[in-house]
Amino acid sequence: MKIFSIFFTIVNQMSFYVLLGFFLAGVLHVFLSSKSFIKYLSKGNFFSIFLSSLFGVPLPLCSCGVIPTAIGLYRDGASKSSVISFLISTPQIGVDSIIATYSLMGINFALARGFFAFIIAIFSGTIINIFDKDKKVESKNKKNDCDTTNNFNLKTSSFLQKIKEVFRYGFIEMPSDIGKWLFLGLVIAGLITYFVPDNFFIILKNYPVFNMLLILVFAIPMYVCATGSIPIVASLIAKGLSFGSAFVFLVAGPATNIASILILLKVFGKKTVFLYLSSLILGSLFMGICIDYFLPSEWFKIYGDIMHNHNTSAIFYYIKILSSITLLFLIIYSFFRKEKNNEYFFCYKVDGMRCNKCKENVYKVFQNLSKEKDIFIDIKTGIVSLNKELDEKILQEKIELLGFSYKGKIR
Repeated sequence: MKIFSIFFTIVNQMSFYVLLGFFLAGVLHVFLSSKSFIKYLSKGNFFSIFLSSLFGVPLPLCSCGVIPTAIGLYRDGASKSSVISFLISTPQIGVDSIIATYSLMGINFALARGFFAFIIAIFSGTIINIFDKDKKVESKNKKNDCDTTNNFNLKTSSFLQKIKEVFRYGFIEMPSDIGKWLFLGLVIAGLITYFVPDNFFIILKNYPVFNMLLILVFAIPMYVCATGSIPIVASLIAKGLSFGSAFVFLVAGPATNIASILILLKVFGKKTVFLYLSSLILGSLFMGICIDYFLPSEWFKIYGDIMHNHNTSAIFYYIKILSSITLLFLIIYSFFRKEKNNEYFFCYKVDGMRCNKCKENVYKVFQNLSKEKDIFIDIKTGIVSLNKELDEKILQEKIELLGFSYKGKIR
């Protein structure tokens, strides 16, 4: 019961802000387009790096969904340095995760997280530009099969359809993408808060760099959700982890994982990936040290007490309760939601899809090749079903260009 109480206290603290983040993510998904930015991202100079880092900040993409999007930008003509900056800035400082960070760790740390991650993205892009600059930035725009933002047609949609799409994406697709990671993060946070002794990390307080390196060892290969990791980090801070070490985890975790590293090796090569990881590690360590040593410690604190639920007012307390119930319902619904599947004649297997943005990009490939709209994609099994047979050689080429793995026709 104590663990459940702690779990619900953390949910109560975050839920309103997470729902607000979901809504804003829906707005950005519907109304923000990247196509007008491509000509600026292709130049390979400091301005294109800055713009791609800035462009990545508000987009509601997780660390797996950003990979095909970034590859799509690269195929459309964006420079290598711009794409690397986009890869770093987007998953870790999306609008939903920044708002959720504010809910548990206050405005100062939320702003510091966003600003420093933005600087790291620019730094990494600049390193790529110096040591691994594109020899020739060609227009790779060959009617790319990867829609780099969304496939919602603003021109032909009414205002009501746009609003419906905002809520559909924000409160159905977003929970489906990060719901299980957020729920897992909340459960782990509750267990950490209950089982880990108070001031557990105090013993490492005098060795902050070692602490940060230890965090990196676990954060880099893991799949870490930018929003789902926040309650875990907040719980660790409550046990004595420094805010600088927390920053390192929140930056390095969402920006890297084994799956994305393997895809990047295939698309960009060893040199680019080495520079990408090196600059990310050095940048996050430097900024973590800045937070611990050079910024006033009183700027950073856990917003409220994870162990106890402090009520500010009766009205806001009931808003929190309602938000918590809504958030938990959306997460549970995302676990059991099943899409309608009709009888299809042809089924193909595609591995590597982990979120709805991945699904959108794969859908676009099949739609362009088949000219059909009635295409069913099951993310869990990786099976794509439709009523038209496709040329497997061309299909495999298009799928693998996006970083996914084509496993062949099932029937």
